[in-house]
Amino acid sequence: MTANNDATDQPQLRRVLGRWDLVLLFVVAVFNLNVVPSIAANGGVTVWLWLIALLLFFWPQGIAVLELAHRFPGEGGVYLWAKEVFGDFHGFLSGWCYWTNNMLYVPTVMLYFVGVSVFVLGPGHAALADSKAFALTASIALLAFLTVLNIVGLSVGKWLNNLGGIGTGIAAATLIGLGVIVLARFGTSITSADFKIPADPRFVMNSFGVICFGLVGLELASVMGDEIRDPARALPGAVAWGGVLSGLLYIGATLTLLIAVGKNDISVLQGIVQAVSHMATRVGFAWIVAPFALMLSLSIAGIGSAWMGGSARIPFVAGLDSYMPSWLGRVHPRYATPYAALIVQFVVSLGLCIINFATSGGVQEAFQTMLSLAVVLQLVPFIYVFAALLKFAFAETARKGRYSKTVLVFAGGSGLLTTVLGIVVAFSPAKQITSVWRYEVTMFGLTLFFIALAAFFFFVYGRRKVAQQIRLGMSAPVPASEARIK
Repeated sequence: MTANNDATDQPQLRRVLGRWDLVLLFVVAVFNLNVVPSIAANGGVTVWLWLIALLLFFWPQGIAVLELAHRFPGEGGVYLWAKEVFGDFHGFLSGWCYWTNNMLYVPTVMLYFVGVSVFVLGPGHAALADSKAFALTASIALLAFLTVLNIVGLSVGKWLNNLGGIGTGIAAATLIGLGVIVLARFGTSITSADFKIPADPRFVMNSFGVICFGLVGLELASVMGDEIRDPARALPGAVAWGGVLSGLLYIGATLTLLIAVGKNDISVLQGIVQAVSHMATRVGFAWIVAPFALMLSLSIAGIGSAWMGGSARIPFVAGLDSYMPSWLGRVHPRYATPYAALIVQFVVSLGLCIINFATSGGVQEAFQTMLSLAVVLQLVPFIYVFAALLKFAFAETARKGRYSKTVLVFAGGSGLLTTVLGIVVAFSPAKQITSVWRYEVTMFGLTLFFIALAAFFFFVYGRRKVAQQIRLGMSAPVPASEARIK
């Protein structure tokens, strides 16, 4: 079904998400414990980077989400916003990067799930996470399960998101609580020198991009805007609560890892469980490791489900707008979900996961490379998000949205600057990378490939769309955002 049909023929999505569903969705989507070890491995200086990113990127992101969701309600989020403000191609490129980033990011979540879940079986099985064959097999199995769950629908899938949010809260509370106990009993070896900028800041630079990436997620609910009950009332409170909780949890988790393990011994895949195991043994609670790993595994599965379900709405809307194959806009006849887009996302994520495993030097290097590439693609849509705020601030003479010109200028300017910086520093290799040239070739090559592929789809299908409009004698298609919703 294409966007050229009447609004009454548009696929109908169901409003199933309430305010607290959104709060938990934000916590599980924004607060991703899987990125904390790779950041904390660069030392105490990353705490200052967290504070800078929270002030200059995260807070402006919340303002942008509320402003743009208020002006352009409906399914599509970053795709719809960029399209409405800057035109069709920019909307498509924004949505495309958001979607393809998640096809890279979701496999990193699968890898992190493998690295953590093996601790449920006992510490003796931890080495399985470094086995390429085991990690790949387990990642594919979880990817397939989450795809099926999202096809069944958000009315079911949201419970995994909610369980993930609860699991995230319990896991973070356990981690930080143990850190406080260890600090009180044994003190810490961290000194003020650990919070200074190192002589070689290359690895720290990469972590700033990952920090910005870790703080993305407030826009996710707006991608599913037509599936929220009373979004005008539900979104503002959910953004505020989700943002505050996520920021506090990130800083607390980073400090706890540094106290418990130390930056030189942190594993990017198992760092959280590694820290809990170390601290629990010191205070006589070694039994807590397996239950903790189980709760964290639930959290990670929720993260994967939230991002997979949310990002699949991008090709769904692009299919409705005829900038991608129209069958991507199909919904399941029974479950009313964008099943075609979800299946395509599964297939592409599967392929990228296999390719990365085949070409990387090891599981941790594969994780770090996919994460850095996901950072670049994820932040591209936020160039449009923050640029839109600046356009509103300088182009409009009267206030038309939620916020004043001063707020829009600050949020747009600081957000745009930190976004561009986050993209640039992501090309600086993290310390887990063993081959710099292979890393750079992969980063530049795949970034250009995905952008070129976006241009191909847009202009090829755009020409077909224009030709079809001419045949039908129509001046413009009915946009997907005008679809009727149950």
